Amino acid sequence: MVLALLVSALVALALVFDLIAPRLRELWAQHRARRQFVEPILDPGQERRAEQTARELLRSCVGEEEWSMYRELGFIRVWGAHPTTRSGGAEHAYLIYPHRPIIAYAPQTGRLLGEYCVEFPDLTRPYGSSRLPDSDDVLAKWMALTGDERRLLANANLHLPGRQVDASQVQRDLWRLSRWEQARLRDVTSALDARRP
Repeated sequence: MVLALLVSALVALALVFDLIAPRLRELWAQHRARRQFVEPILDPGQERRAEQTARELLRSCVGEEEWSMYRELGFIRVWGAHPTTRSGGAEHAYLIYPHRPIIAYAPQTGRLLGEYCVEFPDLTRPYGSSRLPDSDDVLAKWMALTGDERRLLANANLHLPGRQVDASQVQRDLWRLSRWEQARLRDVTSALDARRP
């Protein structure tokens, strides 16, 4: 009698499995299809090629001085067009780093004025990255600052200096920038002296 019950249970289990198996196969196929769509095959050189293209675009848009500055120092300085203080007369400038806030400072004193947080995401997903290549991020900030400084600053999140970017690092970068400018001035002066008869 126990043997008959076991055989009956196995037959019932086999029939239930035959009824459920097509639905299980269908669910598994849907799961695999979703997984393949979400996880596309990544090209390891895609980001490197995107950065190279972005560097070429940046070079074609900014001036020779800004391009040399970015290539040699890793950031670009942009002179401000509008006053940032209530007195209204202070000259100011910005340092543009890739994927970091825009740093406002007073060139005469080197005093840091603030950090302006802006973001320019790559909206070409699902294939693109959520971040622009470094040079595209710098170009987007440069274009926004030189095109409509007031609007960019009005839409940016303003923070005190040193909140996201180490203030001592910015001071070192300002020192490096002054040394870089001195070297360029010497090069230009020596080139002019060499042309004189």
